[in-house]
Amino acid sequence: MDQRKRAWLYCRIDAPEDEHGRLKGQKKELTDYAEQMGFEIAGVSQDTASSLRFERNGLVEVTEAAAAGKMDVLLIINLSRLGRDAIKTLDFIRWLHDQGIRVYSPMEGEITVGVHGEIGSKIISTLNL
Repeated sequence: MDQRKRAWLYCRIDAPEDEHGRLKGQKKELTDYAEQMGFEIAGVSQDTASSLRFERNGLVEVTEAAAAGKMDVLLIINLSRLGRDAIKTLDFIRWLHDQGIRVYSPMEGEITVGVHGEIGSKIISTLNL
């Protein structure tokens, strides 16, 4: 039996309110991407908060879903949606990989962590460091 991978969508904007519907746009783009990749959508989380803080309600939901085994894949628009703190972002991606969860972006493809923990120059430019 062929079981589809379960994807969790994570959307974030760096604003107190979504006045222009950007979260809805991110969700639509990630939903379309999940369909193209053949993933089943298991859940959606979103935040309207700074990317420097990792204590965001939506990201906590992602962490809880990952720890509970509710997803195989995390979909994000781009790496900066997780965070702009390179160390925290790297640690979070490494933790997801340790849980067996792969991270994908329609803009960046699969986001992997190297043998020595590096993600590569793509991450550094994406995070504007």
